[in-house]
Amino acid sequence: MKEENKSVKNFPNSGDLGIPKLRFTEFGIEKWETIRLGEIATFTKGKGISKSDIDENGETECIRYGELYTFYEEVISEIKSKTNTDISSLVLSEANDVIIPASGETQIDIATASCVLKSGVALGGDLNVIKTKNNGVFLSYYLNSKKKLEIAKLSQGISVVHLYSSQLALLNLKLPQLEEQNKLANFLSLLNSRIQTQKKIIEKLETLMIDSRENLFSQKIRFKDDDFSNWEQKKLGDILIESNEKSTKNNQYRVISSTAKGLFYQDEYFTRDIASQDNTGYKVLKKEQLVFSPQNLWLGNINVNTSFEIGLVSPSYKIFDFNTSLTSYSFCNFFLKTSIMLFEYAQSSIQGASVVRRNLDLNMFFNIKILLPSINEQTKIANFLSSIQEKIETEKQILEKLELQKKFLLSNLFI
Repeated sequence: MKEENKSVKNFPNSGDLGIPKLRFTEFGIEKWETIRLGEIATFTKGKGISKSDIDENGETECIRYGELYTFYEEVISEIKSKTNTDISSLVLSEANDVIIPASGETQIDIATASCVLKSGVALGGDLNVIKTKNNGVFLSYYLNSKKKLEIAKLSQGISVVHLYSSQLALLNLKLPQLEEQNKLANFLSLLNSRIQTQKKIIEKLETLMIDSRENLFSQKIRFKDDDFSNWEQKKLGDILIESNEKSTKNNQYRVISSTAKGLFYQDEYFTRDIASQDNTGYKVLKKEQLVFSPQNLWLGNINVNTSFEIGLVSPSYKIFDFNTSLTSYSFCNFFLKTSIMLFEYAQSSIQGASVVRRNLDLNMFFNIKILLPSINEQTKIANFLSSIQEKIETEKQILEKLELQKKFLLSNLFI
């Protein structure tokens, strides 16, 4: 075994030793110290910064408590927001401060810790600020993993949950010496940096996909080929053939949900089964067919099934085969989700019983005018966009593995 692979050791009986399951070998089997958070930290609170105080050209960087749920993770190095609020009325951070929301909607959400690496950042209201001479990055990872459920149980309230510094002070911790804290913090920060890089790779590819799709279908860019003729005008009804095959018994196939984000097995996408108990009479969706929701089509709930061999969807959905003499499922998989098509769907839909539901007028839908290139050009466009999509999926798989690795380490590097 190479020397670098010996730097982390597995301690299967760590519970008896008072040490984590995984540990850097240079720290041996020295026990972690049991101590309350209030013994190693002091507490303050942030001061109100409203949404109207945010100014992208502001002079002072600031953090609002809601951003801890939506934007920041365990370590805050780049600040999202700025304000021009008088600095004398603000609470400013010191490097190494750990912040936790003081209020939120749920107990588990409120148990969200982040370490601020920069001094002079304005900390908004509803933020508990923890100041300690221990490593704030280490503490943030620790509180977000092993201590998350304990922090959640400390919070109080029903419709609005509150977390007070007096409660946080009572939290029991097990801490190593500062040298080990620093090494763990650096190690996890490197992994987290790799995860953030991976997310940026995916974001850039997704932007490339959107830009390429829009430019190709608007003919702002075209592949150079003398054989490619002018695009011909058709109607949407010319390329779609409705399918109404239905299941003949309960649970004949697995139920699939169509969403604006794609197709998913319903029992995996939702935390509970929202299908009716008896799905006899559900529509049968096969591979390479089009499916959409007439009520939510204008929001982008339209998908070509490229993932599942066969499944069931709600009877309220519409399913279509493609007229292969004019087009292909692979081309339409990208074409039917362009911004211009979403606009056309909205124009063909009438306001329903709620803001998000608009009832599709099928006659208007079938009469939507479209421009189609030759089959050869369609194939070239589809292959090009598919190559980008495949790259996106590959990078997402890498991200998933990195996040699983992080989850495993957080579970085993702390007590």
